[in-house]
Amino acid sequence: MSPNGTNGAMLDLQAIASGYGEVQVLWGVSLKLERGKLTSLVGANGVGKTTLMRTVMGLLKPSKGSIKFNGRDVTRTSAHAKAANGLVLVPEGRQLFTAMTVYENLEMGAFTARAKQNFKHNLARVFKMFPRLEERKQQKAGTMSGGEQQMLAVARGLMAQPDVLMIDEMSLGLAPVLVLELFEILRRLKEDGLTMLLVEQNVQMALAISDYAYVLNDGKIELEGPSREVARNEDVRKAYLGI
Repeated sequence: MSPNGTNGAMLDLQAIASGYGEVQVLWGVSLKLERGKLTSLVGANGVGKTTLMRTVMGLLKPSKGSIKFNGRDVTRTSAHAKAANGLVLVPEGRQLFTAMTVYENLEMGAFTARAKQNFKHNLARVFKMFPRLEERKQQKAGTMSGGEQQMLAVARGLMAQPDVLMIDEMSLGLAPVLVLELFEILRRLKEDGLTMLLVEQNVQMALAISDYAYVLNDGKIELEGPSREVARNEDVRKAYLGI
């Protein structure tokens, strides 16, 4: 199975091999993100999900394969240039500026030329989506709860005005009520037509909200298809859903 058509692919990975030094983690991974769709990449710990995100973003260089973003080859493009062109990563572990305020972190997210031009509009949108951040805009990011910090990390990514937003392990370590709140935000962003790639250990939630899903195992795509079909797959249900 493959995504419906290829003309709408915002991000197109072909046969990506990548890793750390001599340690190869990814072995020929191909993946497409359709325009306006939410795609999930799921799998157990240590199978290469974060390595794939870092490779797509340009933080790691692939040893083989190609990456196209908006139809342009960006395989060797720097992470900064990719972000400036609308490919944005919300990294695992949030990586906020903890000594800076909420507002200052959001300012740091709006570093691209187009984001600076639309700063006020994007800020109003983010505050409407995350009213808690507006209430605490002068609070130091490091003094916030884990859930609030994750909200800030997503909001900072949105301040960059992305064409594609990639989110790595959004729900990790968060209370269930906050997980539900964040997934509701993703649902609203999907309705707004934002193209997203979600790497997530909460497989049940990821498959419930996404349009298309890839299952990564030992650095290779083991299964892909519309999320509902993947969720019905017997192997997936046994391995990840406990059914």
